[in-house]
Amino acid sequence: MRSSLTRRLSPYAYLSPALISITLLSLLPMLFTVYLAFTDASLYTFKTGFHWVGLANFVEIFSGSFSKVFFPVFGWTIVYSLLSVLTQFSAGMFVAVLLNNPNLKETRLYRALLIIPWAIPGSIAALAWQGLFNTSNGMINRLLVEFFHIDAIPWLQEATWARVAVLIVNLWLGFPYMMTICLGALQAIPFELYEAAEVDGANVWDKFWKVTFPMMLRFSLPLMISSFAFNFNNFNTALLMVNGGPNRVGPFAAGYTDLLASVGYKLTVNLNRYDLSGALSIILFFLVAGISLFNMKVTGAFKEDE
Repeated sequence: MRSSLTRRLSPYAYLSPALISITLLSLLPMLFTVYLAFTDASLYTFKTGFHWVGLANFVEIFSGSFSKVFFPVFGWTIVYSLLSVLTQFSAGMFVAVLLNNPNLKETRLYRALLIIPWAIPGSIAALAWQGLFNTSNGMINRLLVEFFHIDAIPWLQEATWARVAVLIVNLWLGFPYMMTICLGALQAIPFELYEAAEVDGANVWDKFWKVTFPMMLRFSLPLMISSFAFNFNNFNTALLMVNGGPNRVGPFAAGYTDLLASVGYKLTVNLNRYDLSGALSIILFFLVAGISLFNMKVTGAFKEDE
């Protein structure tokens, strides 16, 4: 009896370090955040004791003064995530097709060089790009002025250009990942499909659009959906480059490049509004989950073949 019980409990004993770590570092903070979302927790109420307020924080986000921040930032977050995935996939696919050419020499060297943006820590890269995009002394504006005779662009001061700069940096950071995915997808395409296309008289362009692109998209789509969810919460680039700015006029100091995740970060760190940041975290979770499930359902990316 005792030996049987020991055999049953021994797997849990081996897993206990991981289970304890997950509980202490992930599960309990998540549950505490959910609890804070239904209270009036802030820097001041933490000292005096905070109270249960029910759905008041969610009402504040959707129909109160915070709604003037939430909906514009939510719209930009959607656009940012979609453009990031589309540009990263397009660039990664283009480079992967070039590197997959059997006539290209030194492909291993090119792959190693092109993987560098993925290997560099994103925080260091974002700070380096901040210097490159500097309006007065940045190398990008110096090249535009001296060689192309174009006026200096206010990359980090004007809302539209700041968003373009953030998307460019995010493209540079993310395309090696998509390139790796596309290279793997290209290796999985049967060569017989290309032979059949040649027999039908297809040229290089026809083979790409009728064979390469559909097959590559089929293999890459599940990872593109996960990449969309990642970019939805990836506020490192915007925060480190321009601190989410330029700032909007409003009480919550949300900038034009801020994402919902970075707004939640600022609510916690800068404004000490733990109640609103907790509610926003819950909303953000359901938004990412809902959008991802919708994409999976529409695209059938994770549907098993019969």
